[in-house]
Amino acid sequence: MGPTIETEAANNSDARIARRIRGIFSELPSLARVTVKVQQGVVTLRGAVEDPRDKAKAEGIAGRVSGVVTVENKIVRDTSVGSGVAGLRKVSDKFTGIVGSLPLLGAALLVALLIGAVGYLMAGLGGLWLRVARNPFLAELIASAIRFVFVLGGIVIALDMLGAGTLLGAVLGGAGVVGLALGFAMRDTIENYVSSLMLSLRQPFQANDMVRIDNCEGRVVRLTTRATILMTPEGNHLRVPNSTVFKAVILNFTRNPHRRFDFTLQIDTKADPAKARHCGLDALKSLDFVLDKPAPAALVKDALYPNIAIQFLGWLDQSKTDFGKGRSRALEAVKRALEDNGLAIPDPITHVRMEAGERLAQRPPAPRDAPKGEDGDVTPERAVAQMVEKERAEASDKKDLLDAGRPQE
Repeated sequence: MGPTIETEAANNSDARIARRIRGIFSELPSLARVTVKVQQGVVTLRGAVEDPRDKAKAEGIAGRVSGVVTVENKIVRDTSVGSGVAGLRKVSDKFTGIVGSLPLLGAALLVALLIGAVGYLMAGLGGLWLRVARNPFLAELIASAIRFVFVLGGIVIALDMLGAGTLLGAVLGGAGVVGLALGFAMRDTIENYVSSLMLSLRQPFQANDMVRIDNCEGRVVRLTTRATILMTPEGNHLRVPNSTVFKAVILNFTRNPHRRFDFTLQIDTKADPAKARHCGLDALKSLDFVLDKPAPAALVKDALYPNIAIQFLGWLDQSKTDFGKGRSRALEAVKRALEDNGLAIPDPITHVRMEAGERLAQRPPAPRDAPKGEDGDVTPERAVAQMVEKERAEASDKKDLLDAGRPQE
C-alpha cells in the first residue's frame, strides 16, 4: 500500500509542488519544455521531449516530490526536423567524446600489447621451461599458460584504465559459460590431451619397444601430443589415439629380454608320454639359444583317445635370438626327436569300408630329411627396428614426448 492521502490539502500545497517540480525541470535541458500543473496533489505533465526516455524520467521525478498523489503523464515525443537535428547533435557530441578519449584508448592498448609481448617473450624461453619441467609436453604447457596469463592480465589492466570494470565482469562471466560449453563439446579432445600428458610422465614404453596395445601390435616410433605412432611387423604406420593407449592393456615385449615360447605336439595313446617328454626336453636342451635358467619344461596337457597332447616350453633371450625363429627351430628339433625315437605324430584317423575282394594298397612311408647338424639362423630380425631408427633420425626435429633419460613405469 502507498502513503495515506490526507482528507484536506494543505494551504498552497499545489503551488508549492508545482514550483518544486518546475525548478527541477529547469535545471535539466531535456525537460525544459515540459509544463507542470498541480490540482489537489494530482500533477499533470505536458509538453514534448526529444528522447522517449525523458518522458519516463520526468514522471519519475514528479512522483518523488512530497505531497504528490499521482502523476498524469501527457508528454509526447517531438518528431519535428529540429528534434532530428538535435539527435544528430547528440551523436556528434558522442563522437567528439570518443575522439577525445583516443589518447587514453591508445595508452590502454599499448599497455595491453606490452604485457602480452612480455608473456610471449617469457614463453619463448623453451630451453628454460624444458630444464624446469624435464618434459617437452609439460614445458609446452607451461609456456602456453604463461602466454594466457599475461594476455589476460594485459586485457584486464587495459579495461581498468578505460573504466570498463563492469564490461570486464560481463566478459569473464560469458567466457566461463562459453568455456563450460566448449568443455562438453570437446570432451574427447581434452581427454586425449590429458592422456598425452599422463603418458609422457608415466612412459610405459620407450622408442623402438615392441608392444601390443589392445589389438594393435608394433614397434613404437614416437609419442606425440595426440597419438602413439607404431610401426607394424609389415612396416606400416599405425596411429593409436593417446586416450585409447592410456586406458588400454599394454604388453611390452622388449622390457624383459627373456621370453618364454611354447608349442603342443601329439603322440599316440599307446606311446609312453614320459619317454616323449624326456626326448623333447633333451632336444630343447641341445639347442644353444634355449636358456638353462629358467629351464625348459614339458607337460602332458590332454590324454584323450586317440592322441596325447604334450606342451613343450622353453625360454630364450630376445636380444640374441629372434622369438619367431627360435620357436620354429625348437618345434622342428622336438618333432624330429620324437620321430627318431618311434614316437611319430599320429595321422588323422580315417574310417575305410572294405568290400569283398578288394585290397587296400599300402602307401610307402614318405622320406624324411635327415637331422641337420645346425639349428639355422636364429639371430633377431632387425628390419623393422632399423626402419624405426632411420625414421626417428630423419625426423629428429619433430616433437617426441618419449625421453630415454626418464624412468619407465
